[in-house]
Amino acid sequence: MEISRIGVVGAGQMGNGIAHVMALAGYEVLLNDISEEALSHALALIGKNLDRQVSREKISEAEKDAALERIGTTMTLTDLGKTDLVIEAATERETIKQAIFEDLVPHLQPHTILTSNTSSISITRLASRTDRPERFMGFHFMNPVPVMKLVELIRGIQTDEATYQACLKVVERLGKTAASAEDFPAFIVNRILVPMINEAVYTLYEGVGSVRSIDQSLKLGANHPMGPLELADFIGLDTCLAIMNVLHDGLADTKYRPCPLLVKYVEAGWLGRKTERGFYDYRGDEPVPTR
Repeated sequence: MEISRIGVVGAGQMGNGIAHVMALAGYEVLLNDISEEALSHALALIGKNLDRQVSREKISEAEKDAALERIGTTMTLTDLGKTDLVIEAATERETIKQAIFEDLVPHLQPHTILTSNTSSISITRLASRTDRPERFMGFHFMNPVPVMKLVELIRGIQTDEATYQACLKVVERLGKTAASAEDFPAFIVNRILVPMINEAVYTLYEGVGSVRSIDQSLKLGANHPMGPLELADFIGLDTCLAIMNVLHDGLADTKYRPCPLLVKYVEAGWLGRKTERGFYDYRGDEPVPTR
């Protein structure tokens, strides 16, 4: 099937990035959120990020203007029913995602493909709550979406080949690379990455190293562009904890037990960059370790 119109649920960190790259690739995009403020902020951020691409001569002014014209916004979820492909990019909580699909499904066209940008939740289980499990799959972008080249495509047990091929064509049109993943907890990237972050938090919790020494060690000793605690703040500590809980519950292995210190930070509301405090305090001119 030919995909030309794309609906994106959620105008946050991931949703606005997905809308950005889709519009730039020539797709008509309808971006949905429950907050008018979130939609306005998303459009402003997309414009700012497109301006940055123009300044770096990655795109032209005309391409930027055309991309912005392709993005529409709505606070009415059911408006997305007229699109060919829906990418859900809401909060990483299964109950919220299920409620979104439940409200959306009755309004979809028969051919519409449903996907989730979930970083860890079972695609098969999400698909089973819809009327089209064969046209449902995981479409997992990396953050920040305009920069990162990888997209994980995750098939549920019932996902058919036509759905996979249609989504693969979209990834290729974006100029990104698809990694095909099986539907097991956290898929490929987060199955490897987030336990590493959790281990870094344990290293801090047990007093083996400080925030700064742990991050410096991985940046200079393993050539990582960001330290694991810095990266956790960038991802969001609540998201890291949610993924660890999915791994722990889904695989029943104690090696995936979330570090108690990670739990405490989330309980405190110190979620990283988005709340201005996590393993670093971002309220000043320079990030300062909080521990």
